[in-house]
Parts: sequence; structure tokens; C-alpha cells
Amino acid sequence: MVGTVLTWATLQQTGEFWLAFLIAPLIGFCLGAIIQRVVIQPTSNVAALSIVATFGLSLILQESVRLTFGPTPRRILPPIQGTFSLFGIDYEIYRLFAAMVAVLALVGFFLFLHRTKLGTWMRAVRHDRDTAIAMGIPAQRVYVFTFAIGFALAALGGVVAAPITTVDFRGGVDILPFCFMAVIIGGLGNLPGTAAAAILLAVLEGIIQSFADPTAARIASLVLMSAVLLLRPQGLFKGLTR
Repeated sequence: MVGTVLTWATLQQTGEFWLAFLIAPLIGFCLGAIIQRVVIQPTSNVAALSIVATFGLSLILQESVRLTFGPTPRRILPPIQGTFSLFGIDYEIYRLFAAMVAVLALVGFFLFLHRTKLGTWMRAVRHDRDTAIAMGIPAQRVYVFTFAIGFALAALGGVVAAPITTVDFRGGVDILPFCFMAVIIGGLGNLPGTAAAAILLAVLEGIIQSFADPTAARIASLVLMSAVLLLRPQGLFKGLTR
């Protein structure tokens, strides 16, 4: 939601859509760092309080956007016009561009995790916080950077999705169940598994939607998630990736 709204605001102020690819992630990074220090860190030791705090924060963000920009959904025209045909079906060129950006962002993030010092610190703190601190890794700063990077990537996703979806204060709410299912199926704490599960769910729902109602596709995803919880609660891809 933040990314789509920042995209619309950038377009209104500058008339340039592509500038949002720089502005939205930067603002998202700063907001993420502030939120982690002000909201997440003080409540990190109490799970229930963290859930309440983050839920309340989402409501604050939504209502702030509605107060500032109004409740009316807005549309952004795709900056890349045209379609191409594949298997007799016409696809928008911008959607292909969006898919390429998503793949590049995912690959870039994995390279960052495994090829940079900060990425190594993030993985070390994730696996064993106490040992990482004993080795001199600043865990609190790593937490701030991790949340900030996550917020920036979410803002980037909002920029890419803005011309595809509507821009309003409830943006992104519909994708939360999909994200939840991807995390459960992929395995908690398993980033490669979560990415693989997201692709699996997208393909599954896409195939089902080609001959059935979208509701049936979402039901199929929920059934798959339930089956994973019952048969492999550690996640479908847990142990298959490192």
C-alpha cells in the first residue's frame, strides 16, 4: 500500500513514473528503520504485544493514507503499453516487465545475502543471535537494517504493482493471505522455500483460474496449506534448501 501510494504521489508531483523506483524504496527504507526502532524492537520480547502493535500500525498507515489522499481508489496507466500473444492469449507487456523486475529483485536479494558482509551478518543473527553477538556482530543494527530492507523491497513491489492494481488505502490487504500461505508451505524461516512456495501457489491458482472461479483457486491453495500443516508441519521445502 505504501509503495503504490508513493508511486501515485510521485507521478502527481513530477509526472514521471520511473522516478518512483528510486523514491519509494528510499522512503520505505527510512520508514522501516524508524518502525523497527520505535514499534518492533520495544515489543519483540512479547509475541502477543508484537502482533497487536503491528496490526495497530497497519491501521494507522491505512487511515493516514485515507485522510491524506481520500478513500477513492485511483488508477495508474502502465508506462509500457502494448500486448503480446502467447498460446493464443494476449498478455500486457508491462506484466512481463513486472515479472522480470520481481525475478531480478529476488535474485539480487539472494546475492546480497550470500555475497556481502551485511548479508552474512543477517544470516548469522538469524541462525544464532548469541553467538553472533559474541563474535562482535551488532545484532540490533542488523535487525534495523533487515526490517528496513524488507520495507524497501515491499515498497518496490508496490511501485511495480501500482499500474496493475488500484491505488487506495486498502492496497495490499488482499495479498496477505497469499503471503501467509507461502510462508507456511515453504517453512518458517526458510526464505528459498518461501519463494518456491509462492511460485508454486501462483502456478496452481493460475491453472485453476483458467477453467474455474478464482474462489476455487484460493480454496485449493488453502487445502494445500492445510495438507502441509498436517503432513509436513516444518514446511514442504524445509531441509531441501540451505
